[in-house]
Amino acid sequence: MVNKDDVVSVKIGGPAGTGVKSVGLMLAKIAARSGYQICDNTEYPSLIRGGHNVMQVNFSEREVTAPRVKSDLLIAFDQLTIDLHFSEIESGGGIIFDSDSKMDISKVSKDISLYGIPLKKLAFEAGEKNIFLNIVALSSAVGLLGGNIETFKKLIEEEYGDKGEKIIEADKKAADLGYNYVLENFKDDLHEYMTVIDSFSSPAPYMVISGNEAAALGAISAGMQFAAIYPMSPINNILHVLAANQEKFGYIYKQPEDEISAINMAIGASYAGVRSMTATSGGGFCLMTEAYGLAGITETPLVIIEGMRGGPATGLPTWSGQGDLQMILHSHQDEFSRIVLAPGDVEETYRLTAKAFDLADKYQTTAVVLIDKNICENDRTVMFPDVSNIKIDRGKLIKEKVEDYKRYEFSDDGVSTRSIPGVGNFFIANSDEHDEYGYSSEEVDMRNKMMNKRMQKLTSCSKNDMPAPEVYGPENADITILSWGSNKGSILEAIKSFSNVNYVHVTWMNPFPAEFLSKFLSKAKHIVDIECNYTGQLADIVKEKTGIDIKDRYLRSDGRVIYPEEIIEKLNSVKGVKKI
Repeated sequence: MVNKDDVVSVKIGGPAGTGVKSVGLMLAKIAARSGYQICDNTEYPSLIRGGHNVMQVNFSEREVTAPRVKSDLLIAFDQLTIDLHFSEIESGGGIIFDSDSKMDISKVSKDISLYGIPLKKLAFEAGEKNIFLNIVALSSAVGLLGGNIETFKKLIEEEYGDKGEKIIEADKKAADLGYNYVLENFKDDLHEYMTVIDSFSSPAPYMVISGNEAAALGAISAGMQFAAIYPMSPINNILHVLAANQEKFGYIYKQPEDEISAINMAIGASYAGVRSMTATSGGGFCLMTEAYGLAGITETPLVIIEGMRGGPATGLPTWSGQGDLQMILHSHQDEFSRIVLAPGDVEETYRLTAKAFDLADKYQTTAVVLIDKNICENDRTVMFPDVSNIKIDRGKLIKEKVEDYKRYEFSDDGVSTRSIPGVGNFFIANSDEHDEYGYSSEEVDMRNKMMNKRMQKLTSCSKNDMPAPEVYGPENADITILSWGSNKGSILEAIKSFSNVNYVHVTWMNPFPAEFLSKFLSKAKHIVDIECNYTGQLADIVKEKTGIDIKDRYLRSDGRVIYPEEIIEKLNSVKGVKKI
């Protein structure tokens, strides 16, 4: 296969219902518990039942930030998986398949090892049920890769503990059968790619989580007290995590009848004084836009997680995209201050989601966390976060009565003192323009003052809270990459191959780091914009805010991830690039 010091990639494919995702996630966890870092990538069609599902798990002793075009080992649960992916296997790699299923492997290259294993037969031997087939297949892969079978069986206990002792023991037997079959029948093909690292000790310092799970954990860490979310891919696992843990952490999760109800419930809860959030995708956000503006004019704190997928309309329900950026920045009529953050990986998703709650409270406005499907549903190893020093900032929130209280009182930073119902401070909150008390007003002077007040929040936020974008690579480079979102991982992998390429990663979309980017990009010799949308929306914002027109744009809008190999090919086409 490959050198053990490099990244090892395992692809699992099969029809929906064969446990492709669960097998891949368990493989990722076995690797993580053996001391390796992982990054996976999942693809599946938007079908209620059926269709081809595939997941690639990448692991290495070093940090892995992106999937690969090629894989070292393919676990094929059906013929279609072989037909679609045999050409994606590295020379010297291998395929695990059911030897009794009469699969056509005639097109597979001679330099690919074929591991025919009686998967179904061993599965029935374990428990007379086909459901153990994926356990047999996974344990076979663990054996070939040199993984620890006891680590696998311990994971089985944790994952299936609620299934009963009989099922757990059958799963363990299936694991032993697949593992031992490989050790006995493919002795010359065994590797040590997943052996427990000597310096590694338990418990694991890393956890394997997706962006959705990171967003949910970030919200809980930030003291979220209420969430209302209507299901919509790709953010569904956020509500799964929140619904399952509400009693443990003392918040309320509500699944309403639609997205309109979701955002209005969250606004109402925030108006009552609790930290609130909602989550949706682009189509659901379209339904939320009227209430989006309501939160803006009433200056009600609200966190919104928006998981991007391809559109317009239903578009690509189970694929990724970055086409919602301009929509989030400009939705609802007229203008109001809105904070928009765009994490680039799982760790940033956790951190910026938690940050969004402080920003929403501090500036009494909406804070949107914009993540694409490739972050939402793919997993990474991340360090367990240190929550001991978390300090929750509720901003100018009071819970005591004050004389002559003005809810929308003018202030230098654009933020007024906020109160909640029931403490004796009278105020009005409706969708009309208003005076400092909240009474409706259409007077010219009052309108101008209120607009200035609300928009001042962005100036205050950029001055006090917005960090400069992070730059990776040498300070002086011949090529500068500009990008955002999940492209980060592939770009970081790609620029390892070059000595004169740097990358500026933008996570704050509003307020926007225009001054920094203007200075940084004006010194760049050649800029390449990389985005997963059709027009290059970030590059257009840069042109709008700085006047710098980035003409070299590498764009993708087909819903798929941009691989590091593709970025390397793009960079190689630019004159003057130097490979390491």
